[in-house]
Amino acid sequence: MCILQLTGSDVGGGAEQVARGLFECYRKRGFESYLAVGYKQTEDGNVIWVPKYGGPGARLRGAACAWLQSLDGNGRLSRMVHLWTRPAAWRDVYRGVEDFHFPGTWRLLGLAPSRPDVLHCHNLHGGYFDLEALPWLSRQVPTLLTLHDAWLLSGHCAHSLGCERWRIGCGQCPDLTLYPSVRKDATAHNWRRKKEIYQASRIYLATPSRWLMNKVDASMLAPAVAEGRVIPHGVDLAVFHPADKEAVREQLAIAPKTRVLLFVAKGVKGSPWKDFPMLRAAVGKLAGSERAKPTLLFVLGEKGAGERINDKVEIRFVPHQSEPRAMARYYQAADLYVHAAKVDTFPSAVIEALACGAPVVATAVGGIPEQVKGAAITGGPLGASGLNGNVPGEATGVLVPAGDAESMAVAVDSVLADDSLRRFLACNASKDARKRFDREQQVGAYLNWYREILKSRDEESRAASGEAGLGKEAGRLG
Repeated sequence: MCILQLTGSDVGGGAEQVARGLFECYRKRGFESYLAVGYKQTEDGNVIWVPKYGGPGARLRGAACAWLQSLDGNGRLSRMVHLWTRPAAWRDVYRGVEDFHFPGTWRLLGLAPSRPDVLHCHNLHGGYFDLEALPWLSRQVPTLLTLHDAWLLSGHCAHSLGCERWRIGCGQCPDLTLYPSVRKDATAHNWRRKKEIYQASRIYLATPSRWLMNKVDASMLAPAVAEGRVIPHGVDLAVFHPADKEAVREQLAIAPKTRVLLFVAKGVKGSPWKDFPMLRAAVGKLAGSERAKPTLLFVLGEKGAGERINDKVEIRFVPHQSEPRAMARYYQAADLYVHAAKVDTFPSAVIEALACGAPVVATAVGGIPEQVKGAAITGGPLGASGLNGNVPGEATGVLVPAGDAESMAVAVDSVLADDSLRRFLACNASKDARKRFDREQQVGAYLNWYREILKSRDEESRAASGEAGLGKEAGRLG
């Protein structure tokens, strides 16, 4: 079986990490595995750059964009070249119309050495994919989509926060700046265009959470879905696992007897989806508590000078760690993983923390309640347990309301103050991760689905050939 996956880049955030992990696991299992990307940043020969262009001058423009991309890494310069050399794309962007002017997409199935048996797509936004090619691609080869956000369901945004207009056609957008941002409100047009594309498509759709699948079922994408499955993301348990906490802390130069909190989010200060101000407020409340002890909050994925709130509590920013084992050390050193978000589909950081035996305190948004088996917060002043014995036997952490810094502070304080509770949650966390979030389970689920899809397609093809043959024979006899 030849498997071609498609995503924005071979290095990056959650969607890219999931695609890359599957790509490498398929290759280890002996499959022809290729990863097609809009922005290639590694030298892996099985990672294929998807050209953005077609027609005269395509090779020259593509080479220019690839060179510019190598200079800035994030595609801004190549994006500028794209708009300068394609007036139609510039006009669409100016009008707020989503840019699908990437004719190189139509060459996708011929990029790998072998024609793929399965095309598995991940994030299709990011300035590299012509969504209008989706109907054609889905007719040529079984096409599976794994959603990592809700962009395909809306007129422009990856998450709509509190807006529900994606259900009825968008238009009158309350926030054009949400990623991917648009200049003007053409969201109703964008929504209708996507709906027309989906009506001509036949796809197999996976989401990592039931929360996101429920949104799909209520959206204009639903008619295109031949079959949908919820397949949780997995982590590499050979990398993300509990370790000797004191030894890891010594490697990270953490002072003895320091309570360690961790939050992982790339570019968290500017993220519309994460809620760092709420987490900062919660940590500030901890700093003001009468029983405050030396506490260090690592914010991993953000650059900048740290902050000391008082003589007890410090916030330290750590740049993104591209090496998984370097990431794992921070989880292994943490007493508690804290995750503050306004919306989140199925954050990899949460399941990486669980796998490393770090209990999780997180906002109960999106797919997070499907990751964390949460104890209940009952309120109460900081310094007195807000759990009050409400800890299920399988609990792996605590879930708090979105935007509620007080509840976050109470939950963190309650767990940190009770060593036996923290050890109980930590033991449950690593056990639950091994049971539910092993990457090998995720890989097996997708491979089995590919086989089922190919078998079904083959049976449909034979049935269609048989019917055609019978029709010819009946015509001859008649």
